[in-house]
Amino acid sequence: MVRLPSPVVKLQWEENDAYNISLSVKREDLIHPIISGNKWRKLKYNIKYAKEKKFVGILSFGGAFSNHLAALAFASRSNNLKAIGMVRGDVIDENNPSIQFLKQEGMRLELIDRTSYRNKSEPKFLAELKEKYKDFFIVPEGGSNALALEGVGELVAELDEEPMDYLCVSAGTSYTAIGILTHLTPSKVRKVLVFSSLKGDFLKAEIEKYKDKIKVDWELITDYHFGGYARIDEALVSFINKFRTATEIPLDPIYNGKMFFGIKDMIQSGKIEKGSSVMAIHTGGLQGVVGHNYRYGERKELLIDV
Repeated sequence: MVRLPSPVVKLQWEENDAYNISLSVKREDLIHPIISGNKWRKLKYNIKYAKEKKFVGILSFGGAFSNHLAALAFASRSNNLKAIGMVRGDVIDENNPSIQFLKQEGMRLELIDRTSYRNKSEPKFLAELKEKYKDFFIVPEGGSNALALEGVGELVAELDEEPMDYLCVSAGTSYTAIGILTHLTPSKVRKVLVFSSLKGDFLKAEIEKYKDKIKVDWELITDYHFGGYARIDEALVSFINKFRTATEIPLDPIYNGKMFFGIKDMIQSGKIEKGSSVMAIHTGGLQGVVGHNYRYGERKELLIDV
């Protein structure tokens, strides 16, 4: 059921010919139909560790539409582990298809208010949580820990030896980007472009914590967040739907849609120079599209084709 290495496809896109760009996509979204892309890679060694250490299950954090919690719920059940999802918010919407999937997969859901959620990485909060859930391995939001970096790093070994000018990847917690950056060598890529889906440049500080292990040039791109995490507009949704029609590749609105929108704009503006070779990492997240469409209901201009 797991497809590795994930395939690399040459993207037939109008920008390629117009600007003499060689653009390929590493289809991490095709690794697994449920635990796709970076979620599979991040969870691989977390699941292995939880089983080796005889934990009864895994506890982690996310919003009501979290791709991470969906992947964790499925992966835990598939590996005979229990799962607890600490869901940010004050109420659980039972009609939300994302919530329904978590329950279908047997995940136990617990609400956590937004103030407490902001403290989820604080030592005092984690100590109390570990005391309450002694038999559960606690994994950070997004699955973002050292075990995740190990899994993401394996992606680099799948890249072709032929060097490229740019490698593009989207970022939320930044751990997918960090996993890639800490395993790449300059012989494979001239520069890595990390497209932040969050407003602001604070992810730069997160990545720079690993600067001693990063041997390649990189840049955090902060121009295509569309207002912040999970924020979208009609232009982005229209782009995603047109991109799928033109390329037959579906995109999510949180990460990859924003990244490809940015790639197109940077090609047109010359920030990605004519004649460049570019690879984009499609990190999956497609399981969240159904939840996105539920969230926006009858607003047809904001619905993503499925």
